Amino acid sequence: MKTNFLNKYSLLAIFVLFLGAGCTKDFKDINTDPVAYGPSSFDPNYMLSTAQLTYTGSIDFSYDTWRGNLIYCSTMMQGMSTVVSYWAGDKYMLNEGYTAAYWGNGAVGAYIEQVRPIVDAVEFAKGNAKYSNLYNIARIWKAVIFARLTDLYGDVPYLQAGQGYYTSNYTPKYDKQQAIYMDLLKEVDEATNALNSAGDKVVGDVIYKGDIEKWKRFGNSFMLRLAMRLVKIDENTARTYATKAIGKTLTSNADDAIVTHDTQGDRVTQNRNSQVLLGDGGQEHYYVKWSKTFIDLLKTTADPRLGKVAVTKLYLSDGSKTQNANFDANPLVQKGMPNGKDLSSVPSQNISSDPFYTTMPDYSSPHPNMLKRNGVTFILSYSQTELLLAEAAQRWGIGGSAATHYNAGVKAGITGLSPYDASMAIAGTTADTYLLANAYNTATGLQQINTQYWVQCNVQLDFYETWSNWRRTGFPVLTPVVFPGNATNGTIPRRFPYPVEEAAKNGANYREASAAVPGGDNLTGRVWWDKQ
Repeated sequence: MKTNFLNKYSLLAIFVLFLGAGCTKDFKDINTDPVAYGPSSFDPNYMLSTAQLTYTGSIDFSYDTWRGNLIYCSTMMQGMSTVVSYWAGDKYMLNEGYTAAYWGNGAVGAYIEQVRPIVDAVEFAKGNAKYSNLYNIARIWKAVIFARLTDLYGDVPYLQAGQGYYTSNYTPKYDKQQAIYMDLLKEVDEATNALNSAGDKVVGDVIYKGDIEKWKRFGNSFMLRLAMRLVKIDENTARTYATKAIGKTLTSNADDAIVTHDTQGDRVTQNRNSQVLLGDGGQEHYYVKWSKTFIDLLKTTADPRLGKVAVTKLYLSDGSKTQNANFDANPLVQKGMPNGKDLSSVPSQNISSDPFYTTMPDYSSPHPNMLKRNGVTFILSYSQTELLLAEAAQRWGIGGSAATHYNAGVKAGITGLSPYDASMAIAGTTADTYLLANAYNTATGLQQINTQYWVQCNVQLDFYETWSNWRRTGFPVLTPVVFPGNATNGTIPRRFPYPVEEAAKNGANYREASAAVPGGDNLTGRVWWDKQ
């Protein structure tokens, strides 16, 4: 968690790796001689780009994505399933190294790769009219970074985090999640309102390429997401900030916040989920499948996304990573893998105990078009935003009709897969047919909305968000797995424990924070907004 001058400028090397690989078309315009930059001539656009790219995953072979998003969140939320032994999340086992991966250790993780550069961007741009829009976009992005951190762990270093160079404080205190959320809402609200389309051009933005109007819509949509996190713990604040966002959020799938990757930088710039699920580090390509819970729901509702996101027989043997060109995308043959199974000699645990088991290739894999190395990472989508607006309308009668927002959110989710590949496009008329057969019902509205939100986060491969929204709402209703020796007494985990390294690096602050976790500093403890 230490920051110093050398660490600050070593990030330039990371940025050059990213941007030199083609992740931003403006690199040549803003980069002359990065080694020559110093505090008086440094361009904070560098750090915004770095923070945006590292938010999609660590440069160290997707270290955090592999462990946090996939091994834990995807399987706990029954979006994916696996029999790979070290995928601890599928069985609710505790691997302290894996749950700590997102926080970071050594030279990787969010505090090192995301917090440091975004704090630098904010500090360099603050008070400089030349960088007014950049400053406010960086404030919004800082909120995006810290929202995920606090959602995963609870109380975390926030106000003092990344400030070592500026304050010489290398042991930042842990701020209470309630205080963090109040400041995140304030920062996003203020920064979004301060954006000016006639102001400075933000050339380091790899998401919207400096489009200020889209950033305004993103800021309000993200503020809505933050607000809705609080419905169980502080409903008045949730409603107040949700109301502020109404009428100013994303307007179509064209507004989706997406990072597009490339392969020129080898492991540095590839799509993070793809690196893991293509088996770069092991046998994930063969043994990680869509969960039975997910596939069954799509089949039961005749969801047209099923024929686009799932295939069988993608790999025909566990020894080869060569994809079978004759994979089967027929929705009728898709079969999800049950969670909580393995390859052990215990009959009840072995995947062969699944009554539908035939062969491993018969279970559904993510469609290869979703796993391109130069593919996209979804950050926040119009579909998600409309579903949150539907919930706000359902709960409080604000912002229009819940059914209208629900229909818009579901339709956008169905028709919004083309960023993966043009062949994944689904016609709007197909979505309309689906909605006629699965009409919104006020009596079950909250369950419908948040089940669709779960589906949408799953197809976007953003399982961090799947887990956070499930903890907030309890939907969809998931049946926990019961695996011998699990760490939660057969309940779905609620948070990641703090990294054990914090005891040595930030001892007093760590001990105070860990002692204050409701339910204990473990997988069954709870973050502040996750009220019983």
